[in-house]
Amino acid sequence: MTKPLADRIALVTGASRGIGFATAKALAKAGVHIVAVARTQGGLEELDDEIRKDGGSATLVPLNLTDSDGIARLGAGLHERYGKLDILVGNAGVLGPSSPVGHIELKAFNDVMAVNVSANFQLIRCMEPLLKQSDAGRAVFITSGAANKATAYVSPYAASKAALETLARAWAQETANTKLRINLFNPGPIRTRMRATLMPGEDPATLDTPEQVAEFIVPMCAPDWTETGKFYDYKTRSLMSFRAPA
Repeated sequence: MTKPLADRIALVTGASRGIGFATAKALAKAGVHIVAVARTQGGLEELDDEIRKDGGSATLVPLNLTDSDGIARLGAGLHERYGKLDILVGNAGVLGPSSPVGHIELKAFNDVMAVNVSANFQLIRCMEPLLKQSDAGRAVFITSGAANKATAYVSPYAASKAALETLARAWAQETANTKLRINLFNPGPIRTRMRATLMPGEDPATLDTPEQVAEFIVPMCAPDWTETGKFYDYKTRSLMSFRAPA
């Protein structure tokens, strides 16, 4: 069977569960070699087993994304081994505290920013040269509706996703005249551990699965995807442009 994305290399963060796990598995099934990054060794090994069942391959990288030097070392290792990176999926994220703004400790706020914003900033810095070596570098960052809704009681998470969106959009503008294509993906409410933590009374059977979401992320990673600086909203199945407030 022909694999449409054969010989391509993808770095997927937060790959040990949820949307990251499902996206890594779907990309591998399409022929992509997966560089799977997560803190949880067990989850990475489970992903590797699933990928191998489908005839794919993966490199497992147990790494806490707050380790900026570790991200730099990963970039250097990818350069030495492959000389390029075709796909970056910035999926890893943490919810942080659910509390009124004034009740949140500074450390808790900074911890959310470290994973959801600063780690992605460091990934961009370290992976951009490799993505530019690809014939069609693609980057997709997972965002949230909380960014524009300014959702109450999850202010660190909402603020971090708003910052991530602006960071990705600025990078897309800077690289618009290159072969790089950079976009954001909003999955909405999905059957993940993070959603269950936020909404413990919700029936997970009413939500779509990470596997369903991954089917829409994979095309955004392909060489024939031409849009950049856009926002894909999974709930409405629509690709949106950002507009200034009225």
